[in-house]
Amino acid sequence: MEYKDKKVIVCGMAKSGISAAQLLKKLGASVTLQDLKKREELGDVDYIEKEGIVLYLGKNPDDIIENFDLCIMSPGVPCDLPFVEKAHKKNIPVISEVEFAYTLTKCPVAAITGTNGKTTTTTLAGEIVKCKYPNAAVVGNIGVPYSSKVMGLTESDYVVAEISSFQLETADTFHPHISAVLNITPDHLNRHKTLENYINMKERVFRRQTEKDFCILNFEDETTRKMADKTKAQVFFFSSAKKLDKGIWLQGRDIFVKWGKYDTKVISIDDLKLLGTHNYENVMAAIAVGICAGVEIKDMVKVLKNFAGVEHRIEFVKTVDGVDYYNDSKGTNVDAAIRGVMAMVKPCVLIGGGYDKGSEYDDWVEKFDGRVKELVLIGVTAKKIAECCDRHGFKNYRFAKTFEEAVNTCRKIAEKGDCVLLSPACASWDMFKSYEQRGDIFKKMVRSF
Repeated sequence: MEYKDKKVIVCGMAKSGISAAQLLKKLGASVTLQDLKKREELGDVDYIEKEGIVLYLGKNPDDIIENFDLCIMSPGVPCDLPFVEKAHKKNIPVISEVEFAYTLTKCPVAAITGTNGKTTTTTLAGEIVKCKYPNAAVVGNIGVPYSSKVMGLTESDYVVAEISSFQLETADTFHPHISAVLNITPDHLNRHKTLENYINMKERVFRRQTEKDFCILNFEDETTRKMADKTKAQVFFFSSAKKLDKGIWLQGRDIFVKWGKYDTKVISIDDLKLLGTHNYENVMAAIAVGICAGVEIKDMVKVLKNFAGVEHRIEFVKTVDGVDYYNDSKGTNVDAAIRGVMAMVKPCVLIGGGYDKGSEYDDWVEKFDGRVKELVLIGVTAKKIAECCDRHGFKNYRFAKTFEEAVNTCRKIAEKGDCVLLSPACASWDMFKSYEQRGDIFKKMVRSF
């Protein structure tokens, strides 16, 4: 697509929106950047206007959308707003920032999606791919806008991208050479409305793939296993529970692969720094990405042994008075929070609650028995989670009015030999700008003890 002299509106002033607007300007487009927040709520935005980008703030672009040739959506902006429908009626293309960046990409793309494990898998896969492609860009929902890196790439490079359902919602021509769907559990139903819609969004990651491409799927997740019948790509399964005739699997304490020229042990999980079966699945998916990208297994091993995980995902913070503190602020849904609880090997004092995404918490609470000794609840979901605890006979919960009160309460009630885990099972937006901010505040408090 040619962007020079096009009139483009970019909706949403988070990182990806600003990055897309700046790149469009460099490409010669006439750019308007829109956000529902008012100027005083956004902080310093003067630098954006100095680049020649017009700001449209404080409201949706319902009255001006027909003046544009193209609309680019940041992932946080819902697609069921009136201006989007109006754009469709006027035949104005509405695409995601990922789609925009993809149209400028000269090299192969590996796209990783799923409900949980995306950031860990993408980060590790990125390090693995760099063994062969040193200039590989690791981008997307991981916190680095795709559009901020794409112009620095050549045909000899690689893109490893974490892709969310929000980003796939307005992606049409997006065609990764390698796709991966790690798992599916109910999430973001406040936006996608039904689980079926959410699954459909995830499946868009492999919709454009052909027989020359690769699709990596979790054999132990029934939903992703069935996706094998929906893709034209070569399916590369990974399994944490079953030896596969073809693919990559965990057997005992070792990871094995049988694919192409390989029929071998890759690594022992005892040589990994990551904890938990869910992380072994992430590791296998990342290895599969590497194999499909042509990286030699012998070159991956050092990366695998040194990889310590990602920030805010079951991240060890500090031991205070014999109590281990873990930051799992990225546990923003029930399945992710279950993985956090299951990874703890000591009695756990747990911080839960936050923004309500329409989730049910029964599966999470059912895992508390014998693991969680006390639950400290915060945020708008606190009462809803407490009611769920009551239904399951878990009475060891209490409420905290603020996040700071919750962390200090955990310090008071945790005993030597316990652990304190921030793994909220909820998004952060009722009290924080992001899960990163929530995790950073937690770590700052703990390190001050």
